[in-house]
Amino acid sequence: MKLKSASLYILHKHRDLSKEAKTGVSLHCHTQRSKEMLDFVPHYAEKLPIISYFWKKEREKYIKREGKGIDFSTAYWTPPLPEQEVFKIEKDQINRAGLNAMVSLSDHDSIEANLNVVQEEDNSIAPISMEWTVPFQYGFFHVGVHNLPKDRAISIAQQLLDYTFGNERSKEKLDSLFAMLHEIPEVLIVLNHPLWDIERVGKQRHEALLKEFLKEHGRWIHAFEVNGFRSWSENKAVIEMAEALGIPVVTGGDRHGCKPNTVINLTNSATFSEFVEEVRIDKHSKIVLMPEYSQPLASRQLQSFAEILALYPHFPEGRQRWFDRVFFDVGDGRGLNPLSAYGWKLGGPRWLRCAIWTLGFLGSPKMRPLFYLAMNKKDRVPKDTSKLSFQIPDFEGLQEIASSLASSGSPETEFAS
Repeated sequence: MKLKSASLYILHKHRDLSKEAKTGVSLHCHTQRSKEMLDFVPHYAEKLPIISYFWKKEREKYIKREGKGIDFSTAYWTPPLPEQEVFKIEKDQINRAGLNAMVSLSDHDSIEANLNVVQEEDNSIAPISMEWTVPFQYGFFHVGVHNLPKDRAISIAQQLLDYTFGNERSKEKLDSLFAMLHEIPEVLIVLNHPLWDIERVGKQRHEALLKEFLKEHGRWIHAFEVNGFRSWSENKAVIEMAEALGIPVVTGGDRHGCKPNTVINLTNSATFSEFVEEVRIDKHSKIVLMPEYSQPLASRQLQSFAEILALYPHFPEGRQRWFDRVFFDVGDGRGLNPLSAYGWKLGGPRWLRCAIWTLGFLGSPKMRPLFYLAMNKKDRVPKDTSKLSFQIPDFEGLQEIASSLASSGSPETEFAS
């Protein structure tokens, strides 16, 4: 299957991209305004060697002392970098490639960072965006909502968040919100990391959920995301699914640490609204995997964890240490507070400090060759795009989704034989 709606560039070393396009677009960047939930901690702490032993001991001690388990349902952490610095890092990487830059920050369920950035940057290259959490049946999806009108951004964002955190949810209500966004020509609606089982319900249940979501609301989705922190095999499957359904793809780096996105978009557009038109109307995109994307994903993830957990002495008081940036409600009536407010001075118990040091060591560049040796062959990024072979994905119900999109007025989909 030859790609119709995307041109793919895979870089194995940095180079000038000015012959390919005029502008680079960085989507899906997280800043310190993003609240990242911690409800995944028990799930992974149970599985990690050594850490699981200490985790179980600490959990048992807590239950014995408090008479209940540790509640992670409302706990969250925030990425280290402020929005101005994230914007600059993304812009500088694109400029070094010989391109003009547009950067769309998209924190979880918040436009606060964008509202601060547009006080200094032109809104045409710094759109007001967010990653909207969309509850759906037994799970949820993350939807990139990019380029909200500046004069209506706050009111629109509030409507979306009322759905996320309120009690009035229905297919009709969600459809009306998507329709509202779709009716704004300059808005881009992206289904972020669609194949990632982010709900941890299992691959089969997640795909069933995705199938139902696309059947009910897929007509409002303008693009699928090729995500900088997902594996090549998963992103390849996203590209194949998008092609089969006649939906364009765009990239989203999903950076939370201190390094720029490992994937960007190329365009000849001068404004973000023109870029949106290119995706929504022309239904075509140019996407670039930067050289860093080829590095082992596990190594990059650990490097990001190390950056998230690092000490930043030049930061303002209350943001310097990782336990200043992790918030918990311990049930003492004071609500959510940073861990440092509960007497943490050195970063918690010794075993936890050792675990954090270990994560940092494993995420260091000198450990990367070991991760490369352990990489699954299907996740190694190809060196030659001309030899890439895309196929109709083995995704149950794909034809059913395509029929649903076609009957609802979405573009006709064509399946390769």
